[in-house]
Amino acid sequence: MSTEGLSGAAAADAVAAAADEPVIELGNEFAEVRIRKVRTRNGARLLISSPRSGREVSLCPLELEALTWQTEEVFSAMIGNPYGPLEVDRDG
Repeated sequence: MSTEGLSGAAAADAVAAAADEPVIELGNEFAEVRIRKVRTRNGARLLISSPRSGREVSLCPLELEALTWQTEEVFSAMIGNPYGPLEVDRDG
């Protein structure tokens, strides 16, 4: 398990705590994700993993709330270039 955003003992704590939390699985024909709450020394985070790509990210409450501030254009740009820099076309 990767623990991007965490390091050292905090990563070990998150991996151990994640084993006790339920997993939510969401998917469709385009993507599949597994979501689990992990507890760290710095508070709870949401661990989101993609079984297809083998990638995962842990997000704190502020990072999750920041998702609600985004426009549809931002999400379209992220999907359009998933592993590259975020470039939002503001000209339409």
